[in-house]
Amino acid sequence: MTGTPSFPAGSPCWVETLQPDPESAASFYGELFGWTFDEAGPDGSRVARLDGRSVAGVAQAPPILDRGAWVMYVLVGDLDATVDAVQEAGGTVLAGPLEIREGERSALFTDPAGAAFGAREGSAPTVSEAVDVPDAWQMSALHTPDVEAAGAFYATVFGWRMEPVPGSALALWRLDGSTRKASDPTLPDDVVAVATQTPGASGVPTHWAINVQAADVDDIARRVVELGGSVLMPPTDAPGFRNALIADPQGGVLALSQIIR
Repeated sequence: MTGTPSFPAGSPCWVETLQPDPESAASFYGELFGWTFDEAGPDGSRVARLDGRSVAGVAQAPPILDRGAWVMYVLVGDLDATVDAVQEAGGTVLAGPLEIREGERSALFTDPAGAAFGAREGSAPTVSEAVDVPDAWQMSALHTPDVEAAGAFYATVFGWRMEPVPGSALALWRLDGSTRKASDPTLPDDVVAVATQTPGASGVPTHWAINVQAADVDDIARRVVELGGSVLMPPTDAPGFRNALIADPQGGVLALSQIIR
């Protein structure tokens, strides 16, 4: 994507890794993706930048987490109303609302199936200024055994419209006014996330996967190991993409996708 993406209320706007040791995580991801980092904020969080543009955050993991984790945040106009909506729709509040910077608040939740996500509000909220380019966030995908129930929950909380992809286990989430989408000319411009059906007996927990675009998946997978991380799924070809799944040294998991044209 070129230019600055549009993040209307209700759209995913930021990704952040919560880590037991944020400084070590910043060092790892700085080496891996070439990110630089701002000074830590009042809450200890740091903004990662790619060529000067904000791309992700690194923050202290709360006590409920004993390992690293990646979280997607949705921009909202009224965080307190979102807390109420999540609870009324069957979700759970994990943390917050908390003030993370002056005039900016966030909270962490799980949906009814247990997938963790966040929401944030602010007069000038921190958002991803670079998306859909190598070494930056590309898309978030919910892996769940009940796509229909997930569609109802996120429609209630954020106003997303689910659109099944015929002949597949994949569904698109769309939001009017958004220009945030993966670098795929076949996708509508207002796609904000995707969902995929996981077999109930697969043993895969319901979760939001954070996907980073890669210029060379094989090279990144090799360097992950050199930097002390691990490769959970080696580079694998899929229609239009070459994908991999990696974990940082503290256990935070990221998906990688290289676009094959």
